[in-house]
Amino acid sequence: MKRPRLIIISVGGAEAGMPDMQGRPMQNSVLLPASVPGLAAIADFDEVALLHLPSASLSPAHLVDVAQRIEDALANGCDGAVVQHGADTIEESAFILDLLVGSENPVVVAAMSCAGGGQAPHDAARLAAAVAVAAAPEARGLGTLIVAKDEIHAARFAQLSHARQGAAFVSPLAGPIGAVVEGRPRLWARVARLPNFPAYGGPPRQVALLRWAMGDDGRWLGSLPMLGYAGAVIEGLGAGNVPMEATLPLGELAARMPVVLASRSTTGFVVARRRNGADVDLLRLGLIPAGWLSGLKARLLLGVALRGGAGHAAAAAAFAHYQ
Repeated sequence: MKRPRLIIISVGGAEAGMPDMQGRPMQNSVLLPASVPGLAAIADFDEVALLHLPSASLSPAHLVDVAQRIEDALANGCDGAVVQHGADTIEESAFILDLLVGSENPVVVAAMSCAGGGQAPHDAARLAAAVAVAAAPEARGLGTLIVAKDEIHAARFAQLSHARQGAAFVSPLAGPIGAVVEGRPRLWARVARLPNFPAYGGPPRQVALLRWAMGDDGRWLGSLPMLGYAGAVIEGLGAGNVPMEATLPLGELAARMPVVLASRSTTGFVVARRRNGADVDLLRLGLIPAGWLSGLKARLLLGVALRGGAGHAAAAAAFAHYQ
């Protein structure tokens, strides 16, 4: 039986690539498949060290480049992809890949240690678990996955739950969809693929993400268009509520740019409803409900949906799949 062929891409780690005392970038060593016992028996590998950056310094544009590299590799015969990634921004990076990589072949983001560069003692096991998932035929058609602590999470649900516990993740709405047990992926749930966007459509537009706090009067709302943002995501209180005096300014902002209303709660839903309420009034004023997406992921989806000069209608259509 022919072994699968995988592309492994490194984008650095949580501290990899931090500048030295003279401001020069420090090149991190990448954890290579050849250095991990047993991987050669699972798959053949194409290896790419795409970036040497701490994960906190990654931008959506960087992940568009990663998505393009993955799309090209899968189109040229690779059966799956693994991305080595530090924990800081992994939930955002994985979601961008979920939006942009349309192939049915597995794309797996491996949550590497906070030390970066593949130097932590458990990084080899983390890479092995991710490779096992990417090589598994049953992982096809699930979109981008995150593998952390031997758990398999769908990118659209996964959230970093602890910054000091070796990249611990939770999926509050769904839980992990599987686990790697004794080196073999076991999947007990499947998620349906949602519509994708072209990887070669350019970087996401700049979108502001603003969390509402008790007592905030929203005086900053009018400045957002002047700062060059193409849209905004507002994390409201509870199910997307804001103070009564903020309703009119938010409606005025929504008349100038696409504005998405999300919840600052981990598992908050903001959906169109037929009842009275402050959040419903905001939706009637033109704000777009984020559905079950977090503010972090809503910001990325809105930025991707607005590429090419698209406006409110394109944004609303993109979010309709997450209601």
